[in-house]
Amino acid sequence: MILGIGTDICDISRIEKSIEKFGQRFLDKTFTEHEQAYCESKSGKAAFYAKRFAAKEAVAKALATSSSGALSWQDVEVKNDPSGRPQAVLYRGAQERLNAKTPDGFKAHVHLSLSDDYPYAVAYAIIEAQDA
Repeated sequence: MILGIGTDICDISRIEKSIEKFGQRFLDKTFTEHEQAYCESKSGKAAFYAKRFAAKEAVAKALATSSSGALSWQDVEVKNDPSGRPQAVLYRGAQERLNAKTPDGFKAHVHLSLSDDYPYAVAYAIIEAQDA
């Protein structure tokens, strides 16, 4: 069963400008150390940051309820499995929301898809519950 769907589009140049203007302060507020290390290792790093920014927004939308507030940027981390497939790792508030949305006897999985074509990055998240 589908528990939530979220999507987001991000202008890569907006992320480039935020990095230029706010530097490490922006990066530390928005991205985990692991995400920063991954993005910094890539050429065209702004596109990788923008995809992760969009992913965090998409996952937050998929987790949202009519009464939920904002999540911390650090509550959702985007990692890649060995094949390169993106995965959303949830912490603190994001994990609590996922637990609250997941019916008893089910296990939730977050599916994440990322893409970019300058000047845009896009993310799509689906939260699925499967029998435990």
